[in-house]
Amino acid sequence: MNKSSRCLYNGSFEEFLNETEESILGTICQNYHGDIGTTSRNAWVDEISIMKNIISEFRVPNSQIIFEYDIPRLGKRIDVVLLLKGIIFCLEFKVGEKHILEADVDQVLDYALDLNNFHKYSQNKVIVPILVATKHNGASSVIQPSGYTDRVMNPLMTGTEGLYSLISMALNSFPKEEAINEKWINSPYAPTPTIIEAARSLYENHSVEDITRHEADKVYTDRTIAYVLDVIHKSKAKGEKSICFVTGVPGAGKTLVGLDVAVKQTYQGGDSPVDDEGAVYLSGNGPLVAVLTEALARDNYEKCKALNKKKTKTDSKREVGKSIQMIHRYRDNMLHKIKNPVENGKLEIDPEKAERNDTAGFGEVEHVAIFDEAQRAWTHERLAAYLKRGGTYGNKLKVPNFPVSEAAFLIWSLDQREDWATIICLVGGGQEINTGEAGISEWINAINEHFPYWKVYISPMLTEPEYAEGKVNELLEVNNNVTFSEDLHLKVSLRSYRAEKLSAFVHSVLTFNPNAKNIYEEIKDNYPIVLTRDMDKAREWLHKKVRGTERTGVLVTKEAARFKPLAIHILETGDENAVHWFLEDKDDTRSSNYLEDAATEIQVQGLELDYTCLLWDADMRYDNGKWRYYRFNGSTKWIERTGKSEKEQEQMKYMLNAYRVLLTRARAGMVICVPKGNSNMTPSGFYEDNTRLPEFYDGTYEYLKSVGLMEI
Repeated sequence: MNKSSRCLYNGSFEEFLNETEESILGTICQNYHGDIGTTSRNAWVDEISIMKNIISEFRVPNSQIIFEYDIPRLGKRIDVVLLLKGIIFCLEFKVGEKHILEADVDQVLDYALDLNNFHKYSQNKVIVPILVATKHNGASSVIQPSGYTDRVMNPLMTGTEGLYSLISMALNSFPKEEAINEKWINSPYAPTPTIIEAARSLYENHSVEDITRHEADKVYTDRTIAYVLDVIHKSKAKGEKSICFVTGVPGAGKTLVGLDVAVKQTYQGGDSPVDDEGAVYLSGNGPLVAVLTEALARDNYEKCKALNKKKTKTDSKREVGKSIQMIHRYRDNMLHKIKNPVENGKLEIDPEKAERNDTAGFGEVEHVAIFDEAQRAWTHERLAAYLKRGGTYGNKLKVPNFPVSEAAFLIWSLDQREDWATIICLVGGGQEINTGEAGISEWINAINEHFPYWKVYISPMLTEPEYAEGKVNELLEVNNNVTFSEDLHLKVSLRSYRAEKLSAFVHSVLTFNPNAKNIYEEIKDNYPIVLTRDMDKAREWLHKKVRGTERTGVLVTKEAARFKPLAIHILETGDENAVHWFLEDKDDTRSSNYLEDAATEIQVQGLELDYTCLLWDADMRYDNGKWRYYRFNGSTKWIERTGKSEKEQEQMKYMLNAYRVLLTRARAGMVICVPKGNSNMTPSGFYEDNTRLPEFYDGTYEYLKSVGLMEI
């Protein structure tokens, strides 16, 4: 028997047959970390017995059996893997079950897809997923390829009695397979998790190294995390205040970096938080925080339930909420400590409202605050208006004449600590999508004007045009505490594991760069992007693409207005709706997979799906080499935004960024639907629908077609 940290037991067929069932069970239990429930123990006993009978019929040299093989991206383990005559068999057991459930079939298919996509020594191998409901009377009768370009077979279903026959049938169907690498069990594993999957794994004490692609020439998350943690350690050692700006292409893992830093700094390798070392991950993105919190809470609740531990979902949410918070709650907690009204335009702590801590001073308990999507921090004008009326996020505290921007206030909040503090700003280029979002220049202005003694660690990419309108060098030339480091930029998209150049393609399309066609040619085979004018065809394409528990969904901009004729509704606002859309199973009508409710850039920023349909409305139209922007008046017509005012220019920038966000949400592929509009005429010779004229859409469609997108 060989030992591997990737499973609970592994050995050759001969070793497995020569070892007693009690010894094998003992090895599995010994290697399991955590409390073992009676259900799990009994299931292992049955699985070992079943596999003893099966293996005895296949005395084949160089074959392996593996129990509980770790799948870090999914946070789960495959019950049994057989490596037999060049074929990989993934077995998922449902001990005592009579019925075949779709969710169980999806589970074993997910395992097979995960190996095919991310496990180096499984690539180009025949992978056969088999669901074994031990009391089931029937069995599949056909070994059938899935119809995709990979070699993953359609899932097979059987009871205990039919398992031998299915394995034999698969071996006869593929008699000349090359041997599997003898180091298969420790193969390089290069997954690219969704942010939800990643968060689940991080909170189970995995590291980013475990759950992201890890090839030395491609990984940037590891070195960025190491650099940020080093800044934190230096700040603590020297008693300094510091701020880091981390940039990255869309989907490069900025949120993942932030979550990992929060976990590493707070727990430092242990099971419990380290006293007075805390870090908090903060985001102004309500749907992202709600979806992550709910996903982690559900996961934690189910794990405790399986171990017979008493914990409610509310308890789980409260526990998760200590490390992941809405930025407004953090901000509002500090607001309750200030003198109100503000005098002479200066923020001051009111000692009667706050108790001084020996080390924290009047600051919050965390030394480290991680602000995701820092470019979305509010301008002074928006924050002052919000506080003047008493807020809308549960904070009814009115603060007239509030003197600073949100960025300046957040730095001020950490500056109240009397020992040390570090702020990590995670910055997306061209990602500002709401009125009143200040962009990154406001953070730099705040440092220059109010906190020049803070150490600044900055990505050199912040000098690019999409960040602070390219004025970062100009803003920082007066600051002597600046250190530039390429380690603070994430160059490679992790979201689109099939197309690292997706973000470059999207940028080229939106800026009319002629290189867009060449980039598309490079990525189209591994990352399909197709074009249609028919929503039914778009839905059909998506349904054919997704397998197992992969997710799909329709996306539109918040400015979109004429989607109802296409049987599409906008997902209602409210974080709870986003939770259902992203997390519910495919048999729930609230799920994104139903392709009925479309999410906007507000609801999906920072999150992702496997396959998407971007429904391109008449709000942004291609016309003679430029984009033209429109808003719908709510009833009869579209009104063009001309950009004559500064406010309109800002709104036009947000609209372009909205499409940038939506075009980078898919991990595996997307379809873009540009409707035909309505060309029907009334008997009187007038258009039936003046809000959906073909000319509103034709230019955009022809432009995307000219880039080379394949039509369906």
